[in-house]
Amino acid sequence: MEVVRRVAGARDGVVTLAQARAAGFTTHEVQRLCRSGRWRAIARGGYLVDADLYDGVPRAAQIRAAMASFGPAAVAVLGTAAELHRIAGLPRTDEIHLSVPGPIARPARAAHPEVVVHQLVIAPNQLGLVGGITTTGPLRTISDLMLRADRYVAVSLLDSALNRGLVGAEELRLVPSMIRGKRGAVAARRHLEESDGRAQSPLETRARLRCADGGVPPDVLQLEVRDADGYLLGIGDLGWRAARLIAEADGRGPHGGPQAVHADRRRQNRLINAGWRILRFTWSDTLSPDYIPWTVRQALWPAHRL
Repeated sequence: MEVVRRVAGARDGVVTLAQARAAGFTTHEVQRLCRSGRWRAIARGGYLVDADLYDGVPRAAQIRAAMASFGPAAVAVLGTAAELHRIAGLPRTDEIHLSVPGPIARPARAAHPEVVVHQLVIAPNQLGLVGGITTTGPLRTISDLMLRADRYVAVSLLDSALNRGLVGAEELRLVPSMIRGKRGAVAARRHLEESDGRAQSPLETRARLRCADGGVPPDVLQLEVRDADGYLLGIGDLGWRAARLIAEADGRGPHGGPQAVHADRRRQNRLINAGWRILRFTWSDTLSPDYIPWTVRQALWPAHRL
């Protein structure tokens, strides 16, 4: 069992039937472990070891088991590749996107309804590994997704990849040639022009785009506000210097915990005392095309308030 646990430990808790047999287990023993709840079958020939220690099946285990069931030629692509690279901006989904050769795809597809099978042409230099899982590299991943995503999602993906250092501005110049002639390429090239790696979350990207669409784009992102002695009072997500106005994107991540809320309040008090005004926006605020720019406009030009 220890041998299997070591194998599973390097594979997000997953072993294949072939790996279990190589460690000395018979098919009957594997089935018995599954019946007892100690193991769990999560794909054809793929098992979660010590499943009783997990609350459900970890997402990484689901992806790895699905890929193993399609064989070594499978490649994680599109949203699944973005998920593995931790490129933010896509809506959450249970789907697993794999690219596999035709002869492999047909018999396996029916056994895995959660898997969306693609047959993409991927150059060897566009492949990479994330935790031992073969996937399209970050640049190829966002290039593929930009052709399929709407503007807000596409720019969020670009911002996230830039912010995390997964791609650089020079690499993005290769994208037009990678997508030339493909459906969605014209819109995707416009999305490239709007990308900004200073955005630290999809919420910040969406808020910025709403402001731009409403005619009140911020003049700086991640605005550092310092006092006369150079002490950093705070950093604003979106800033309008002349109006001494900052807009904060309040997401569930960095602003969600009690300590973060406490730190945010103290930072906000310092900024207000230094003569800055603070607006705060949530994800639901970005769902309306008018609310964020209207609110910013009222703060920028108080005399024009209705």
